[in-house]
Amino acid sequence: MIDSGAKAVTATPTPTDSSSRLGSILVASLLIIIGFITLYDAASYTDVDSKVFPQTSAIALILFSTLAIGKQIIQPTAVSGIEFGSWWRRIVLVSSMLLACALMPYTGLLIACVLTFVLGLIASMHDEWTNRKAIVYFLSGLSIIVCFYVLFKFVLHVPLP
Repeated sequence: MIDSGAKAVTATPTPTDSSSRLGSILVASLLIIIGFITLYDAASYTDVDSKVFPQTSAIALILFSTLAIGKQIIQPTAVSGIEFGSWWRRIVLVSSMLLACALMPYTGLLIACVLTFVLGLIASMHDEWTNRKAIVYFLSGLSIIVCFYVLFKFVLHVPLP
């Protein structure tokens, strides 16, 4: 039996929701600006092959950031996701990437990427660790890293550290 007296509930934005929406729009706008700066900078590269990756990345950054702004305007998210989750995971993930950038000139690409992968995996693993999972994840990550290294170094002839 349907209750005809039921009222439709509409979600009214709370201050957190509107500030989250504004924050998402501001970050996406900042990424669009960074994308245009990258396009401007890449235009000055003399080697045509050196322009491809930064220009493609910048165009993708601009496109997806514009889509993110459009989505926030047309259909804003009801929940802010920044309050949820573990901050230590975010810090470890970003720190591992920065550490890899700092170590890469000294250790080379392979070792820096393996270190970043292991630290990122530790930060993102929510399930209980088992020996089997650790071995499978490490070997699969190592094979992906080596395949990318071979692709860039020997197939695409990209100079790597």
